Amino acid sequence: MKLTVWTYEGPPHVGALRVATGMEGLHYVLHAPQGDTYADLLFTMIERRGKRPPVTYTTFQARDLGADTATLFKDACLAAYERHKPEALIVGASCTAELIQDDPGGLAERLGLPVPVIALELPSYSRKELFGTDETFYQLTRHLAKPCDRTPEVSCNILGPVGLGFRHRDDVVEVTKLLAAMGIAVNAVAPMGSRPSDIARLGAAHFNVLLYPEHGEAAARWLEREHGQPFTKTVPIGAKATREFVAEVSQLASVAPQLDEADLRQPWWSASVDSTYLTGKRVFIFGDATHAMAAACVARDEMGFEVCGLGCYNREFARPLRALAKELGVSPLITDDYLEVERAIAEAAPEMILGTQMERHIGKRLGIPCAVISSPVHVQDFPARHSPQMGVEGANVLFDTWVHPLVMGLEEHLLTMFREDFEFSDEAGPSHHGGAPAARAEGGQPPTPAAPPRHISGTSNDGEVLEVVWAAAAEKELRKIPFFVRNKARRNTERFAAERGVGEISVETLYEAKAHYAR
Repeated sequence: MKLTVWTYEGPPHVGALRVATGMEGLHYVLHAPQGDTYADLLFTMIERRGKRPPVTYTTFQARDLGADTATLFKDACLAAYERHKPEALIVGASCTAELIQDDPGGLAERLGLPVPVIALELPSYSRKELFGTDETFYQLTRHLAKPCDRTPEVSCNILGPVGLGFRHRDDVVEVTKLLAAMGIAVNAVAPMGSRPSDIARLGAAHFNVLLYPEHGEAAARWLEREHGQPFTKTVPIGAKATREFVAEVSQLASVAPQLDEADLRQPWWSASVDSTYLTGKRVFIFGDATHAMAAACVARDEMGFEVCGLGCYNREFARPLRALAKELGVSPLITDDYLEVERAIAEAAPEMILGTQMERHIGKRLGIPCAVISSPVHVQDFPARHSPQMGVEGANVLFDTWVHPLVMGLEEHLLTMFREDFEFSDEAGPSHHGGAPAARAEGGQPPTPAAPPRHISGTSNDGEVLEVVWAAAAEKELRKIPFFVRNKARRNTERFAAERGVGEISVETLYEAKAHYAR
């Protein structure tokens, strides 16, 4: 396994935890050492759930390895059943416990518990967290879903929402509204919000709505094959995709399409005069494949942005992402290495990043605004308010979330541009307090602090290594360049100077470099 400071995905047993935590009446018995119990924190601290996940750990220690760890697991299973009385149990091993090969599934089966016991085979050293969510939900569906008569009214299942999902709670509310407007009932929402008894009745629906392929596609395909239930292929993120989703559902359900757009403000706002300065803004997009691809289409088709980079960290969806990247004319980035993502973002020098919690940190380091569109996320991305990504209200939320960083960035740039003005300089006091005259030099102008020289190592065309120094006047002139392209201008100028053997970058060098790279 790859050890790193940050990781986009944990081991697959964390995916199983996400499924179990979103459900009721299901309990997860996890064969794991004491150190693997950290997973509880993901839900109580990040998602701010009011109760701990429904999981029992065996929590064996080093001294137990020489004894009978299998007995520890069996005792944990019996204790979990007696205490929680679940409708079903899922059992498995963490990445560490997998090495001792105790076979949790076989051990639990021999206990003869009076509820379904579903063994999870989650290869920790070859697969990751999103595989864990998809496989766990698939195994639950395969073992629990029974043949049953269709509901008298047209109904569907909503598949895919899980614990720790990015805005899953709110997306389900919006999609349920879309379905209700067409007279379509929701038979079950699974796995999050369901019980094992609800999963047993999945076959009663006429079709399935798949919101998050990363978490529910395997189950949706099995239900299509075994229960004759087709499933939707459109993810309703953005105004255009919401309309396409409604049209697709109307065909599956054989009902007239209905979409109330009275509260849909995003298309008009995007085309309004106040938003025209957003047209052509360069954005770099990275996240799980479903959200990244949806964001790329919204950015291009609805916001008028230019997508200068597109990537995902879950390789299972690399093929459709590569196809979309080719259509957009950008190189796809399929990686789970955040340092590689940071290098790609720095090279592209976008004006905004749409990404995960990791890209938020990358944006802070590079001075580029970032809006979060995908898991993994932190606590601020589980707001108390209703904040969906899907449907009509989701389109409005996308506009606000994406545009506000750019608006604030423009404000920051304007403040930077006028920072040398005596009214707006750092030395001047707040204008509503009458300023700070004592801080001003003679003539009403604030003293301008000298910028320290910047030393950069470079290599000239003849191979000579030299020190490139920024003159104070050049540094001052550089600050007039908008912040979102300033780092790129700095790098280009330093490379221009190094290649020509220029030891000190002056204002003239800065503009010569600008002219050179503009050609």
